[in-house]
Amino acid sequence: MLKDEIAKALKVIQDGGIILYPTDTIWGIGCDATNTEAVQKIYKLKQRAESKSMIILLDTDAKLPSYIQDVPELAYNLIEYAENPLTLVMPGARNISPALIAADGSVGIRVAKHPFCEGLIQRMRKPLVSTSANISGKPSPQYFSQVEQEIIDGVDYVVDIDQHSMEIKNPSTIMRLEADGRFEFIRR
Repeated sequence: MLKDEIAKALKVIQDGGIILYPTDTIWGIGCDATNTEAVQKIYKLKQRAESKSMIILLDTDAKLPSYIQDVPELAYNLIEYAENPLTLVMPGARNISPALIAADGSVGIRVAKHPFCEGLIQRMRKPLVSTSANISGKPSPQYFSQVEQEIIDGVDYVVDIDQHSMEIKNPSTIMRLEADGRFEFIRR
């Protein structure tokens, strides 16, 4: 089941499509983080300004240097010891769609701890875009049954895992981490 869903989602993503999928936080909309056309489809679906950047998911912190120029040593400790999902916003973003890089050159990255996300990202060999499955400005859905029909109809594939789960998951903690190790919380 998990392998089948990963294979189906991978095919859609490789064809430039966007998916609706479960994460270690809330349901997300995603695509290949290196495909600008696909990234723009998500902005359009969410009716979101491109100045509001989206995050990328990795399956392991070992891949951070591929997407961040100078990874602060502290990043690895924060990821390893974080008790809740943690998104790190770091400067020096590279090797991803320019549409995902904020005006200051930063990008938010989370190492996903979810079997579907980890498996898909491993197969993609690229980062996966992740943004809450809602129209910009509307509440983020706590679980699948709260995802609006407009979002479901607007993606190319809905992953058939965890759709009946009513476990309430919270969005990740967001922390800005500078190359010199200075940090600040954006969302706790």
